Formats: sequence, structure tokens, C-alpha cells
Amino acid sequence: MKLTVAIAQIDIALAQPDINQLTVAQYAQKAGEAGVDVLIYPEMWRTGYALEQLVNLADEEGVKTQDLLSQLARQYHINIIGGSVATRQQDAFYNTMFVYDKNGHQVSTYNKLHLFGLMAEEKFISAGRTTNVFTLAGIPSAGAICYDIRFPEWLRTMMAVGPQEILYIVAEWPIQRIAQWQILLQARAIENQAFVIAANRVGHDDDNIFGGRSLIIDPLGHIVGQASDTQEALLIRTIDISQEQAIRGEIPVFNDRRPTLYH
Repeated sequence: MKLTVAIAQIDIALAQPDINQLTVAQYAQKAGEAGVDVLIYPEMWRTGYALEQLVNLADEEGVKTQDLLSQLARQYHINIIGGSVATRQQDAFYNTMFVYDKNGHQVSTYNKLHLFGLMAEEKFISAGRTTNVFTLAGIPSAGAICYDIRFPEWLRTMMAVGPQEILYIVAEWPIQRIAQWQILLQARAIENQAFVIAANRVGHDDDNIFGGRSLIIDPLGHIVGQASDTQEALLIRTIDISQEQAIRGEIPVFNDRRPTLYH
């Protein structure tokens, strides 16, 4: 089975959701015109890391984001990994990913599990408590957010369920650690024998410069698509999911696991 995926590597206007929503809509139109199957956005695309302003900026129960992504998925007939946005859920704030199928139906919601101390997430945002596995475009998949990729034991927990065939990652990863970003993602692809589709942002906020280099990686760790470190882009590639099955047959790591010993 072949799947055409697109990564919207965008700049994000800090604390300006109206501008960012227009950018997201523009990239959905581009992806729809290109005939892609799945479109993925970066982390915190609606506001950036304006954490001290969440009281005014967070999307209440994620309603505005969900309405927008559902509408774009229906309008352009594309499956959407909705990056993540800051949401207010009851009395707490979360870094939340929404996933929609091409008919505009929500197939997953996930609150970021691992909070990143260097950006003070834990001072403003609550940690999620659930995994994020779903079927999209008929393919067993999982999704994670930025710092999550530094916890391979948790990602393996998700990826082993199916096992999943695609791992979608959304991020705001800084330029000074962009080499680590690439290495970690290639390792996650190899160890899980899965495609990794990873969207990062470009540009800067008041305290950080972000490193782009959105990546599409095959199950052997080969980079089959890479965006610039500095420029906005719609990165499009067609991947062959059947490649994964051949690789897993040669080295059946999921069959050879001994989870009773992993503590």
C-alpha cells in the first residue's frame, strides 16, 4: 500500500492564533491541491510557547481547533495529524494533539505525556495520562509530541500494540539540538521497524530559534524526505507501507521481545 504524506513545516506567530489558523488553512489547501493522503502540522502551532498567556490564549476544550481541523479535513478530503495546541480542559491546561480522518471525523485525542523542563512546560501545563494509538488511512499508527521521543520505552509500548506501522511526531525542536532530533528519530524508526513522519517548526520566539528539518524516515532509518533547517515548506513524499512488512519478516523484533523482564 502506498501513502502520500505531507508535512507542513511552518513558522508560528507567537501568541497570535488568528494568524496561525490562517497559515494552517493555507497549507491544508496546498496539500489538498497536491492530492496528499495525510497532512501533519507541528507542535503548539496555534499560539507557540506563549505559556504565560495561556489563561487568555488556550483553546477552551479545544473547540476552535477541532472545528477548524475537522472542516479542513472534509473540505480538502485529507487525513490530518493536527500537530498540537494549548487547550484548557476543565481547570487545567494541556498540550493536545487532535487527529482527523478525511471525512472530518476525529479518530484520536492525546495530551502530551512528557513535559519539557527547559521550556518550563510543567509550570503551566498538566501531563497527559494515556497513549495515542489509532488507525488512519487504514494504517495502524501512533502519535507523540516533541520531548516524548526521548522516551523510547514508552514509544515502544505504543508501537508494539499493533504493531503500529507509522509513528507521527510533532515538535517545536530548537536549532541547537537539531542533530539530536534527527538521530533520535532515525533510532525510533529502526527499533520500531516503522515509518516516522516528523513535523518541526521553523522561525523563532522571544527565547528560542527552531530548527526545522522535518523528516520522513523509512523503517531502516533511511531519510526519504527532509525539509530545510530554516525555511517554511510543504514536504511531500509517497511511502510504501508494504516495505515495513518485509523488514519485520527478516528481523522479528516484536516477536522476540521479553516484556516481563522490562521494568
